[in-house]
Amino acid sequence: MQFSAAQIALLINGQVHGDLNVKVNSFAKIEEASMGQLSFLANLKYEEFLYSTKATLIIINDSYELKQPVAATLIRVPDAYSAFAILLNKYQEIMAEQLTGIESPCFIASSANIGKNVYIGAFTYIGDNVTIGDNCKVHPQCYIGPDSILGENCTIHPAVKLYHGTVLGKQVTIHAGTVIGSDGFGFAPQANGTYQKVPQIGNVVIEDYVEIGANTTIDRATMGSTIIHKGAKLDNLIQVAHNVEVGADTVIAAQAGVSGSTKIGKNVMIGGQAGIVGHITIADGTKINGQSGVTKSIIAPHQAVTGSPAYEYGLALRSQAVNRKLPDLEKKIKALEALIRQLMKEKV
Repeated sequence: MQFSAAQIALLINGQVHGDLNVKVNSFAKIEEASMGQLSFLANLKYEEFLYSTKATLIIINDSYELKQPVAATLIRVPDAYSAFAILLNKYQEIMAEQLTGIESPCFIASSANIGKNVYIGAFTYIGDNVTIGDNCKVHPQCYIGPDSILGENCTIHPAVKLYHGTVLGKQVTIHAGTVIGSDGFGFAPQANGTYQKVPQIGNVVIEDYVEIGANTTIDRATMGSTIIHKGAKLDNLIQVAHNVEVGADTVIAAQAGVSGSTKIGKNVMIGGQAGIVGHITIADGTKINGQSGVTKSIIAPHQAVTGSPAYEYGLALRSQAVNRKLPDLEKKIKALEALIRQLMKEKV
């Protein structure tokens, strides 16, 4: 499938500098591209390749000033990275449209409601009273438990497990191996030292435009719902515990963990391997540095925190700077103590 520079510029609202009719048929990194491929330059670490690449078409920022002639045709846009992302999404949509129909073998309960233009891959299980919206793609070896709902245009990648009662909005993407709706970690300690399991009878609700990475787990609520709000993005290998709420347009990087009943606000950014204790609140716009341990609520919005236990970012950096100076400070204190002892002897 080929597209001309003019067609691509129309899709991303860009200006062509060069041959409007030149055509490309695939994407490549700027340092590896060959004739007939499209690339982009957003990070100036790769600037040198703009002048040596064999790419036919390159997307660059409006603000970038050429230092020498470029062989490729250029498309200038306000944000090259975002424009390239738009093109990749469009390419993905075109490829997904080619997937339709129900492969065999798979099991679909007679009470399930399957929408139009749906793809269901082989060895998938669709339980009783499941609703799958129009244009959904459910890849092979998935499990969609009873009473679950998938909104329109959802993409469920291979080996995803949705336990009973899971609710997805529209255009939700869940990557391979993720488990949604497994039991929350609820056990009541007993007088004899054993633990009594607390049944988890709630569900998980994932709102529109959420994307969840591979091998992430989101536990069902004890009662009510664990909720991932609209537009949130979760990376691979994340644990979200029972009754957690993740706010709209919040992003969480890999290997982070959120304990039960914590409420995370909107537009929060959580770095990789961060840990958040249960039953606290994280204010809107908070930034939590990677490997931080958050042990109490963050009430004021738009704070940046780091460390374990996590506290305000600027103070944390100052503390780290002081810590690095502690060996020198120790030497100075010992020298001062020796001087004081000497002065005391002389005084006597």
